[in-house]
Amino acid sequence: MKKTLMAFAAGCIMLAGCGGTGSSILSGILCNNCLSTAGSVLTSVLGLDKLSATQLVGSWHYSQPGCAFTSDNLLAQAGGEVAATQIKSKLASVYSSVGVSSSNTAFQFDNSGQFAGKLMGVPLSGTYTYSESTGEINMKATLINLKGYIKGTTNGISLLFEGSKLLSIMQTVASMSGNGTLSTIGELSKNYNGLRLGFDMTN
Repeated sequence: MKKTLMAFAAGCIMLAGCGGTGSSILSGILCNNCLSTAGSVLTSVLGLDKLSATQLVGSWHYSQPGCAFTSDNLLAQAGGEVAATQIKSKLASVYSSVGVSSSNTAFQFDNSGQFAGKLMGVPLSGTYTYSESTGEINMKATLINLKGYIKGTTNGISLLFEGSKLLSIMQTVASMSGNGTLSTIGELSKNYNGLRLGFDMTN
């Protein structure tokens, strides 16, 4: 267990400077039709559905891919809610190929700043801090520091990361099982620095 966590941590430590490799699929997602369609209901923008610290407390299980932009301007630039929906669809196929499920990807947050959970079956536990004003969450375990964002959704929460960081995390976990499928994802956020990707989660 200790060796597994250390291997996982080693990959996470490199997140700040790492990005995905391979061909980008954003160009395929953000087609001409999508670019001409701006969503009227901006549900995929960080900061519009802020979660209180109390609301974050609980057990959350993966339900589907999560996607959000850091501003409504970026969302409109990307083609609105249509683009966000298609990005989630692409991610769903990738997540399925590496076995992401509600049983092996889940997190529990308590009201004393402790968390426990697992990502693609790799166990994680430690402390967390959460900012209600910015939606930023910082999850710290042994040698691991995962910085992301929390967004409220209709059915629960979204746990989101900068695209390249999420890919680095998942590539590290996938490599432990010899699954190299993630290498074909490419840099999902290459064209949009304000794109955040991750997991929609429910109780």
